[in-house]
Amino acid sequence: MRLSAHLGLRHFSLLCAFLLTSCATQAPQPIPATIPIAALQHQTKLKTIQAFSLKGRLGVVTQKQGFSGGIDWQHQALNDDIQVFSPLGGKVADISKTPQLVTLTDQKGKIVTAADAESLTETTLGWRLPLKGLSDWALGRPTDSPILANAWDENGRLTMLKQDGWDIEFPSYNLVNDIALPDKIYLKSEKVNLKLIVENWQPK
Repeated sequence: MRLSAHLGLRHFSLLCAFLLTSCATQAPQPIPATIPIAALQHQTKLKTIQAFSLKGRLGVVTQKQGFSGGIDWQHQALNDDIQVFSPLGGKVADISKTPQLVTLTDQKGKIVTAADAESLTETTLGWRLPLKGLSDWALGRPTDSPILANAWDENGRLTMLKQDGWDIEFPSYNLVNDIALPDKIYLKSEKVNLKLIVENWQPK
C-alpha cells in the first residue's frame, strides 16, 4: 500500500510538472531585455539621435503583391515625411505624419487621411508600413514595447529583435559620425516582408 501511494504521488507530481510546462509552452511571455555592457554603451549613443534623414531603397513582399522602389525619409521627434518612389523614380506616395493625423498623397494627387500610418498604407498601398516602430528600428534600437527576443554582436550592435509582432534582422552596419547605424533592416510579420536598404544616413 505504501509503495502504491508513493507511486501515485510521484505520478501526480510528474503530471503537474507536465501541465505547467505545457501551459508555459502554449503561452510564451515577453522576456526581459538582456543587454551586454557594449550594447548599453552603443544604445546610449543612439539615444542622442532625436531626428534623422535617410535615403535608400524599400522592398515589400506580401501574399498578394510585391513592391520595390526608393524612399526619402525625414524624421523628427513628432513628425515624419516619407516619399516613396517607383523603380523608375516616379513618386508613388507622399506620407506625412503629425501627432494628430497621418496623410498620404498618391501619384494622382488623391489625399487620404487616417489616425495611423499602418492602417493608412495597408488601405492605400496594400501593405503595412510600421512607422510607429520603424523610426527606432531603423537606427538599430528597440522601442519601449515589450521585447520577445533580441541578440547583439560583439560590438554591442543589435542583430535580431522580436517586437510588436515583427521579426527584425540587422545584417550589417555602417559608421556614420562615429556611430554605427544599420544600412540593412529586414522586417517580417505574418502578412508582409519589408526590406529597407539605407544608402545615405544623416542623423541629427
